[in-house]
Amino acid sequence: MKKIGILTLLIISLLSSCSIHNGLTYNSNIHSTDVVLSKKNFKVVSSVKGEAEASYLFGIGSITKKALVEEARTKMLEKANLIGSSKAVANETVELTHTFFPFFRKYNVTVSAYIIEFTE
Repeated sequence: MKKIGILTLLIISLLSSCSIHNGLTYNSNIHSTDVVLSKKNFKVVSSVKGEAEASYLFGIGSITKKALVEEARTKMLEKANLIGSSKAVANETVELTHTFFPFFRKYNVTVSAYIIEFTE
């Protein structure tokens, strides 16, 4: 009876998963232009987000976490459609979700921001 209980606990622990979530608000772009939003010369138009994910089996997988963030940021900026307008992205947030099983890991990265439009 004791062996069945230990075997059951071992099987349950191998089949269970864990998840970690991190949310960061920062601008990791070193080559950036500072925009001071102290005047009322802008309005918040909408919000936008981009997502990327990667899976790893036995530590072998697609791309690095840094590349995931860049992929999600690129998708977000494509959806923002900023080229040729007086719009900008503000309050960028990077969220990383990490789910893992004994031999499998999955990373999800979401980059979101607000789109502001300058009125003056």
